[in-house]
Amino acid sequence: MQGMNYPVAFHFGGTLAADQSGRFAAPFDMTLTHIQAVNTAASNATLLVGTTADADAYMLAKTIGASEVPAQWGPANFVGGKAIHIAKGTVIEWLLDYDGSSGTAAANVTILFNFTEG
Repeated sequence: MQGMNYPVAFHFGGTLAADQSGRFAAPFDMTLTHIQAVNTAASNATLLVGTTADADAYMLAKTIGASEVPAQWGPANFVGGKAIHIAKGTVIEWLLDYDGSSGTAAANVTILFNFTEG
C-alpha cells in the first residue's frame, strides 16, 4: 500500500533580495520522500533542510533548479541515503541561500516537499 501523500509547498514571487527560511511542525509521524525546488533566474541558489536543532539533518545544501527547470531529490540524496522518518511535533526547517556562490539572485522560487504517512 502506498499510503497517503502530503505535499507542502512554498513560493516566493519576484526577485529575492535576501536569504529565506521556513519552519513547520510535523502534525503526525511522517516520512520525507521527495523534495524539489526551482527558480526562474539563472541562479545557483541553494536549499538546506533539517530541524531547528540541526539545520542540515535531512539534506545538505543542494543547488535548486534554475531557468524554470526543477531540481529534484529523493532518498538517495538525503542524509543517510534513505527516506527520513519524522516524528510528530518535530519542527522541520529549510534555509534558502538566495544567490548561492554566483551572486545572481533567485527569482520566483518554488519549493515542494512530499511526505507519506507514518
